Amino acid sequence: MRTLSAIAVAFCLVLFQTQTALSANLVAQVSLASQTMVVTQNGVVKYRWRVSTGRKGFGTPTGAWSAKWTSRNHRSRKYNNAPMPYAVFFKGGYAVHATYETKRLGRPASHGCVRLHPNNAATFFQMAKSNGLSKTRIVITR
Repeated sequence: MRTLSAIAVAFCLVLFQTQTALSANLVAQVSLASQTMVVTQNGVVKYRWRVSTGRKGFGTPTGAWSAKWTSRNHRSRKYNNAPMPYAVFFKGGYAVHATYETKRLGRPASHGCVRLHPNNAATFFQMAKSNGLSKTRIVITR
């Protein structure tokens, strides 16, 4: 009887941990074709935002990555100290970050990063930090 109880408790713990791991998923799905980013958490769509990705000559990489690191007030060393607030880096110098050129959202305009309205970038930045970077995925498709 004790063995059966121990197995039941162990099963419940494993089930709870699996459920917790699944509920921690945060995914930013970026479409280069539609210039949009859909943010899902626990499989539920939370946000749909317009973005700007790499303009001609400055491609945005396609693929899937975990978020690597964040920087609240980042400045680009490569592009004349350009502001990159609320940056969530996912591949080398590529990040999802805010832009003040909001009129260009919805069409390619960046040097390769995924740019968002500052309010949206702040929201995603906080979600990524709260969720945990290793459990935050950025997926970019054509």
